[in-house]
Formats: sequence, structure tokens, C-alpha cells
Amino acid sequence: MSLIAGSYERFIWGFKLKPQTQDPSSQSLTLTQIFSYPSHNAPITSVAAAGPAAASGSSDDTIHIYDLSSAASLGPLQHFNSSITSLSFYCPPSLSFPRNLLSAAADGTISIFDTEPFVLLKSFRSHKKGINDLAVHPSGKLALSVSRDGCLAMSNLMRGKRSFCCKLGKEATIVKFDESGERFFMASEGKIGVHLAEDARLLFELDNAKRVLCASAGESGILFTGGESRSITAWDTNSGKVAYSIEDAHSTRVKGIVVLTKDGGSEDDPYLVASASSDGFIRVWDVRMAIKEKPNPLAEANTKSRLTCLAGSSLKSFKRPKIGKSAPKEEDAAEEV
Repeated sequence: MSLIAGSYERFIWGFKLKPQTQDPSSQSLTLTQIFSYPSHNAPITSVAAAGPAAASGSSDDTIHIYDLSSAASLGPLQHFNSSITSLSFYCPPSLSFPRNLLSAAADGTISIFDTEPFVLLKSFRSHKKGINDLAVHPSGKLALSVSRDGCLAMSNLMRGKRSFCCKLGKEATIVKFDESGERFFMASEGKIGVHLAEDARLLFELDNAKRVLCASAGESGILFTGGESRSITAWDTNSGKVAYSIEDAHSTRVKGIVVLTKDGGSEDDPYLVASASSDGFIRVWDVRMAIKEKPNPLAEANTKSRLTCLAGSSLKSFKRPKIGKSAPKEEDAAEEV
């Protein structure tokens, strides 16, 4: 497993999570740094990872691509006129390498890239103002986005255009699908709305004490959130109640959460969740222990920087793609996505 984090100081951080001993029954883990350098000319705003591929976006109007298996940079994508605000890979279950990379920007545009090689397929305007967050449906056919214009938009990724937009009562900063794609979550300040994906109907709201800054969906209807409370909260989105929480997981606000393993693993596998904070620490937790008592992190690393985002992935061998210099014809985009 690997983790990638971005910082306000322009640095990108890569870590590999592996057992501390050769004993397969041991749950002792360590975070080994695989790279760290200033990859952007401005603060990093978003990171994404899938398989061995990773990407970072910045307010310097560029995206950088990385090969996690060789800890190498594959170069920048420079097709933008404004800051990158959100990144998301789409990886079909049958593939070990993502098929597409999607980006959202401060000018309200969404861009779709093919990943073999990394070339721009389509870019279109989805909002009038900057996009706060972007979520790709597990099918890869559509995406939801929320923006500073106070709207929720649905984009048809097969056609590369916005298909629906509605005004929200308040600006949402986070949008995420659950793992089945049947529900999605929107966060605004300390409120998290649970919606049906079929008609966007609000089922109920989760009331967090302080502002939510990051979220990650787990299995069995669990949603992990973090933010200004400095804690990691696991919500049962079926009942609308808190399942468990890790209080004071960090000394300052939590800026990123990643679910690293699933409940479908063996009984001996810990259920791992990683968190990153503006205190500079990245920590890995076995959240099952939080049901009984406050757990100690299984592994941690201190970057000594103000972290802004976190992503994680399993590593698999792959043929390294090249950064494309030109995009295919626009009519080919729908076939690729």
C-alpha cells in the first residue's frame, strides 16, 4: 500500500506502508518515505491515487503525474487556466491501472484525461464559479460536483458535458459516493447530507460539531469524516448515528482521510484508515480498536509541513504510460470514458 500527500509548502510526499517485521501475523506497520520534493510552484490543493498511478493538483494551474511503483515523476499536465481544486481517478474493477483521470478547477471546468497515455479527451464548463469537490460514480459514466456557486451538478462523462444542475440552500464543500454508487454525501460546514443517487433525495443529515474538511466512504455504509474537531468520526449512514470515533487523532485540523483496507479481507487483516493533518503528521489506524477504546496509531510519519490533502492506493506492477503531447479528436472522448 502507498500514501501520497500534498502540502502548503508545495511539497509532494510519498510513503509506502509495509509490515515492520517479517512475521505475517504481526500487525506492526511502518511508513517508509519513497519521495519528497517541491513538485509545484504553489500550494498543492488535491491529490489522487489508483493502483500505481498518482496525481497532484495545485494553484499553479498544473497537474503532476507520478509512478508510485518506481517513485518517479511522469511530468506535468498543462492544459489549465486556473487552480486545480479536485482530482479523481476512475479505475474499472477489472483493471489494475486507472482508465481516466478527472480534474476540477477554480474556473468551473471539468477535464477528462485518458491515462494511457495521459492526454486530454474533453474539457467543459460545469459551474459558473470554482468547483469545491468532484466525485466519480463507480460506473465511471457520471460525476457529481459542488461549487462556490452554491450548485450541485451532474456531468455525463460518456458525452463530456453537464446534464443536470440544481441550486442548493447553502454551499457544499465536499461530495462523495458510497462504494455501491447508490448513495452520495454532501458536506456543508458541520452538516453532512445523505442522499439517494437515483433522485438526489435527502434521506437525513449527520450533524457534526465542527466543520468537516475531508471524508472517505468505507464499506457497510460507514462514512469517515475529519476536520476542525481534530477527530476521525465513523458515521453509520444507514442509521444516521456515530458508529465510533477517534478523539484527538491529531493536534490540529484533519485535512485528509483514506480507507486503506476493506471489511472483505481476512479476519486477521486490520481495518486500516489513514489520516493527514496540518500538524504535519500522517497516521495509520486500525479503526476496529476505536470501538473499545482510543487506539494508538499503527504507524505514523512526521513531514514537518502543513499537509493539505491525502490519497492512498495499492501498488501493482504496470507498464508506465507516457505524458501525451496532443489529444485525440473530440468525438473519440465518449468512447474512451
